[in-house]
Amino acid sequence: MWTTVRDGPPCVVCGRADVPWSTVTDLLPSDPGPRSLVGHAPSVAPDRLVAELVPPPHFAAATFESYLPDPAHPSQAAAVARLRLTAERATAAADSSWLRRRRAAPEAVYLDGGFGVGKTHLLAALAHTVAASGARTAFGTFVEYTNLVGALGFRATVDALATHRLVCIDEFELDDPGDTVLMSRLLRELADRGVSLAATSNTLPESLGEGRFAAEEFLREIQALAARFDVVRIDGEDYRHRTELHGDPLDDAAVRAAVADRPGAVLDDFGALLAHLATVHPSRYRALLDGTTIVGLTGVRPVAGQDVALRLVVLVDRLYDRDVPVLLGGGGTEGLFPDEMLRGGYRKKYYRALSRLGALATQGAALVG
Repeated sequence: MWTTVRDGPPCVVCGRADVPWSTVTDLLPSDPGPRSLVGHAPSVAPDRLVAELVPPPHFAAATFESYLPDPAHPSQAAAVARLRLTAERATAAADSSWLRRRRAAPEAVYLDGGFGVGKTHLLAALAHTVAASGARTAFGTFVEYTNLVGALGFRATVDALATHRLVCIDEFELDDPGDTVLMSRLLRELADRGVSLAATSNTLPESLGEGRFAAEEFLREIQALAARFDVVRIDGEDYRHRTELHGDPLDDAAVRAAVADRPGAVLDDFGALLAHLATVHPSRYRALLDGTTIVGLTGVRPVAGQDVALRLVVLVDRLYDRDVPVLLGGGGTEGLFPDEMLRGGYRKKYYRALSRLGALATQGAALVG
């Protein structure tokens, strides 16, 4: 059977010019109306999880030069200077022999700061800079690395990541003592094999998990992990709040009309989508969004239940990674997460999700005028 490779401009679905037409037509809906995420359960091969450990499209062009430090917060410019040094050291180490890398202490930096101060931008810029030298880099969120261990097994994950010069971990938040022990061991073994590490979070390493778990062994793991990193504090206000207005939610009818004729658009009832997310492993949410250019949600209302809210947080992160605009009908982001959630142990996740969803909703609202 013939498979014709595209010859021309990049595919509007995935951005590549070498994708077979059969793949393109598989990704596009068969009828002109918007498709639905509900009912779609993608299957993801483990090797795709490794291959996709790269900065997300939202930060595909992130550089140190495109990061604009706020003069009111000198720590931002200082962080850029520190990461430039990290890139230089990691690049120089890439030219060293494996034995020399093991003898030398690899770089390990930890960017701490609030929401929207540009930590992920800087982490992606670091990954791009090191990769430009020819060295292999890996970039993923904390949960993506734990999912990778679940898919490949611990030893296979260490072997796969040990071939990289730099491993970047975005949003290093510890919600589970088992994951803490797992990630601590993973990073320790990677560092022992000469891999440089860089991570971002909203909490200092020695404070991770504080107030959640009191087991002595857990605290020992936290302290050992903290000692691996040079902490770089980044102060400032959320740039998304400085530069964007989130506006009012849209009418459900306006959402439906806006996505009706847009290629790659999806339209779902908010409640139905939340129910469907419970049937798809979070490691597959990225694949769930394959081919999606804009998401329309009707009937948006406050989330009930911590498990439902945390799945929504992961979906928002994947939408933000891909820079997919969102149209919010119903109540919009107003009261999306109840006050008790915003005061609880996962409040930082929820505030980050609100910040990111608001930014995507602003993009979506701009498209419909």
